[in-house]
Amino acid sequence: MGKYDLVSLFCGAGGMDYGFHHRGFNIVWANDFDVDACETYSINIDKNVICGDITKIDKSTIPSCDVVIGGFPCQGFSVANTKRSMDDKRNFLYKEMLDVVRQKKPKIFVAENVKGLLSMGDGKVIEMIVNDFEKLGYKVDYKIVVAAEYGVPQKRERLLIIGNNIGTKNIFPLTTHKESDFVSAKEAIGFLADIPLSEDSVILDEAKIYNHIAYRNVSNKYMGRKYKVDQADICDYLREWRKNSGWSVKKIDEYFGYAHTAGHWFRKDNKSGSIPKPEDWFILKDLLRFDDKYDKFVTEYEEKEIVFEQSLRITNWDTPSDTITATGPEIHTNKTRRLSCRECAILQSFPMDFVFKGSMNSIYRQIGNAVPVKLSIKIAEAVGEMLGGE
Repeated sequence: MGKYDLVSLFCGAGGMDYGFHHRGFNIVWANDFDVDACETYSINIDKNVICGDITKIDKSTIPSCDVVIGGFPCQGFSVANTKRSMDDKRNFLYKEMLDVVRQKKPKIFVAENVKGLLSMGDGKVIEMIVNDFEKLGYKVDYKIVVAAEYGVPQKRERLLIIGNNIGTKNIFPLTTHKESDFVSAKEAIGFLADIPLSEDSVILDEAKIYNHIAYRNVSNKYMGRKYKVDQADICDYLREWRKNSGWSVKKIDEYFGYAHTAGHWFRKDNKSGSIPKPEDWFILKDLLRFDDKYDKFVTEYEEKEIVFEQSLRITNWDTPSDTITATGPEIHTNKTRRLSCRECAILQSFPMDFVFKGSMNSIYRQIGNAVPVKLSIKIAEAVGEMLGGE
């Protein structure tokens, strides 16, 4: 395959880009807003990464190219976001990619996103996206791909949207694994189970292991209010007492040293209000002189069991892991810590010498937002086949 020039938008740490780079594509320009992700990208993939807001970048400065790839931000589209809406501005960042494709006229573009995009707006969002690219003269197809079917030890599902203007069919990567030979989490990361966490690189069998750091919060209990309390009732109650006190919301915020927290205690929109912490409740009581009506409901706590919470799930071990997210890793089966950043990276099929930069929280986010590398390699091969058949 010849050397084809590639532009990458919303590149993040470079999970998708690594596959194309690995398959000989020439990355002439890449961009992301995340400073840590750009540093990670520059030391592992290519120096041609511009850190900045794509909405403020002059598109004429982007080089011409054969391929444009991009995983436009998916928080607004994700099925994990129950408040997703067509009004969410993040949902329309794909139009930045659309604008680059319109100006640069690449032979092929590849966009990836969460599968929840297909159901958003009863299918109207994906229809809108496809129509917008078709208006630019591209043949567009899309498909859900499952990472485990490409040798990734993870049950991650992603939406691929591929378009071309060279008169060929859109080729999606062929799967390499069936369920009977999926790679399990234990096969992938079991060797790190008893390796101590370390801020420095760890030497194992004369090889360096980077980013083997992790959170240790694995408690399945929490301190919660002893009695059931209606947040709306508390907000209404406090609002009435504040009106009669002479204290403004601004003055109360200043008294507590908060910026906007106190305002939520007196919300007319009770659904977005909040209940003061016990220590704040008694200080507020001194200020507003309210009675004892809700004291025990607000201030008496007891230890409670967490019945179910996504963030406290123990990772799968004998099957591919569940989706690695950008927010919080699952608990390791040893129950002493969360999955380490390196373990999450392995479950995303990043190579062992791929080093992530930034805080631990930033690294978890970079890894969770990435396209699994083994999947990206297969996507790059499919695109190469399309270009080779031009």
